[in-house]
Amino acid sequence: MMLALKGSCRLLWTSRKLIANVINHILSTTMPTITTKKGQASKPSAKSAPTTTAKASKKRKMDANAQKYYAVRAGNQPGVYLTWAECQQQTAGFRGASYKSFTSREDAEAFVAGRKTSAAADGEEKFYAVAVGRVPGVYTDWDEASLAIVGWKAPKYKKFLTRDEAIEFIRTYGNEEAQAWLLNESVEPPSKRTKKTKTSNDLDGDIVEDEPDVLRIFTDGSSLANGRAGATAGVGVFFGEDDERNVSERLGGEPQTNQRAELTAVLRALELSKKDAKIRIFTDSKYTIDCATNWYRSWEKNDWKKSNGVEVLNQDLVKQIRVLIDKRDKAGFETLFQWVKGHSTNVGNVAADRLAVAGARKR
Repeated sequence: MMLALKGSCRLLWTSRKLIANVINHILSTTMPTITTKKGQASKPSAKSAPTTTAKASKKRKMDANAQKYYAVRAGNQPGVYLTWAECQQQTAGFRGASYKSFTSREDAEAFVAGRKTSAAADGEEKFYAVAVGRVPGVYTDWDEASLAIVGWKAPKYKKFLTRDEAIEFIRTYGNEEAQAWLLNESVEPPSKRTKKTKTSNDLDGDIVEDEPDVLRIFTDGSSLANGRAGATAGVGVFFGEDDERNVSERLGGEPQTNQRAELTAVLRALELSKKDAKIRIFTDSKYTIDCATNWYRSWEKNDWKKSNGVEVLNQDLVKQIRVLIDKRDKAGFETLFQWVKGHSTNVGNVAADRLAVAGARKR
């Protein structure tokens, strides 16, 4: 009897152990374990965290719906705008326009004011220097910078953490168009910033008011979407209020660039001015002044080629300008050039700018 009872107990214990093993096996195959950092296995809790994919999807959705703030630091009317269309209205055709989009109004306002943004503080802001390309300059947005080099043979460009480094790269490796951009942006080496560049053509930027025997003419050029496909350029020449010689016309021919518009404006001023009078042409384009008074000398000696053998851009306009200036010189009447700050409060410059922009919008 005792032997039978012991056998039954042993059989019951073996059965319970077998059932427990089966249950453990089922649980281990239906509930995957999670490996902790220490290598220990644990079961997932009833409330599991959302997956990484779900988080990323939610973040992308939030980013797409987030309000963007378009900061215009340099444009027709600097400020913060809520739509890209408004930003374009303030920057299209504006030489040296500076703008950028942000996801916070605080960063946008800081950018407009010239202060560091939180992105810059985190080391995220980048400066893209285009020394050789379609439109040389410094960009803070890669999409804009890429438009300045796409399709250009052997472009030179580089990314920097500071604007000063980007400027130095352009100064070192830039072609003549890039150097002209530096001049138009009034960017000079630190050691030379207090120096005035004086030539016989008076480039100090101060408006000379007391010249009763001198005809004063203000010229300007504008190119809407300069350097991009579909750009339209205009020419502005201002002799005075209600003067019938004032010019506001579309730039003829191709390409429709700002530089060609600036040169054409000077050419039109020379064509319309008296041949027997001393004239002073005011322009905010140092590129134009250098072409007409300085660079042309070496270009003529080199058969209108640059030092690297490449044909000089816009030489057709520079040649025409020099023909008219030389005629005036032979007749004993000076042609003076004077640089003025673009988009300033000077009445003549503002008037010429408006005429140029209006011309660019003509069809």
